[in-house]
Amino acid sequence: MKLEGLRVIDLSMFLPGPHLTLMMADHGAEVIRIEPPGGEPSRQYGPFETGSDGKPQSIWFRNLHRGKKSLCLNLKHPKGKEILLKLAATADVLVEGFRPGVMDKLGLGYKDLKMNNTRLVYCAVSAYGHSGPLYGKATHDMGAQALTGFLAINDNGDGKPVVPGFPSADAASAMMGLSGVLMALYRREKTGQGDFVDTAMYDSLLSFSAHLVGPVLDEGKPPLTKTGRSIGGAAFYNIYETKDGKFIVLSGREPKFAEALLGYLGRLDLVELCRHDDCVAQEPVKEFLRGAFKARTQAEWIEALSKLDVAWAPMMDMAEAIAQPQAKARDMLMVDELGRRHIGNPIKFTEEPAKFGFRSPTLNQDAEAVLRALGYDGQTIIQFQAAGVFG
Repeated sequence: MKLEGLRVIDLSMFLPGPHLTLMMADHGAEVIRIEPPGGEPSRQYGPFETGSDGKPQSIWFRNLHRGKKSLCLNLKHPKGKEILLKLAATADVLVEGFRPGVMDKLGLGYKDLKMNNTRLVYCAVSAYGHSGPLYGKATHDMGAQALTGFLAINDNGDGKPVVPGFPSADAASAMMGLSGVLMALYRREKTGQGDFVDTAMYDSLLSFSAHLVGPVLDEGKPPLTKTGRSIGGAAFYNIYETKDGKFIVLSGREPKFAEALLGYLGRLDLVELCRHDDCVAQEPVKEFLRGAFKARTQAEWIEALSKLDVAWAPMMDMAEAIAQPQAKARDMLMVDELGRRHIGNPIKFTEEPAKFGFRSPTLNQDAEAVLRALGYDGQTIIQFQAAGVFG
């Protein structure tokens, strides 16, 4: 497996950091979750189902922590700090998601850990990064979406944003954090030195704005969903309601797709409007398509569109999406020996595919094994327990 032999220490919580380290665990890395007293917060978020130990387990938690180990540490306790320092000295990667400055105040920041392990790749995932006027500001995903301008275009053309259904800032930072970690590991092979990977949700999401930011950089004007070609303005990159209250999504603006559908509908005269970026001029096309799609059910449109060379998809809810054969065919829906369903790993290799350890750890399950490997004996571990080192 690609990452076999790597040791990853994960102190992050919720979604970005745990998703980053899940990708690594599925591909062979040893990931040790350092959980706070009381455990990773997502352990408490339902719905729940029976875990491998026979007790209720959060589906959210197990889908992000399968194949990982759990060690619960109170990092404010001197012995908790001591244990993490020893553990970090044996690690290849450390991932944390605290506000900038928190780990430094604990004496566990990159400069502290680097003293005992110059090969360590330290990845800090935060909202706004470790520099700039927003240093230390707290937020979750939607705050980063708000300050990058993405939330402003999460509307229905009326300028009134709604709570986004997808945590794009979390997802982007997980992706960029993983990319940075792997780059640093590759460079380490040449230099022998680790690095500090400063991953911000803000930066990560803003980097995906290339297709939207043209008007901003050209005229200082923001993109608008009414006129933006890929955010609601284009006729062939849009959503249309069907007769039965469902939806068909047109997802490709190339003229050949417009020719195929409009030709089928007997309106080739509208194709010319679709050849240009003037989305205001495409309003007659959208108006026509609204009426056309409204005249048939989604099932009828699925049958018709399946015979045409058009980029399209029926809009599905998430239950429908996971039930479709594509999810199973791509190993994105897997079932373990207990009948529990798991979301798969999107990083696929021909020669060394991911291998899934479906076991998700109970809180502090691996404390004794991890600490014994660091040189602590059984009596000392018992004393740690009594002293509140594990919370």
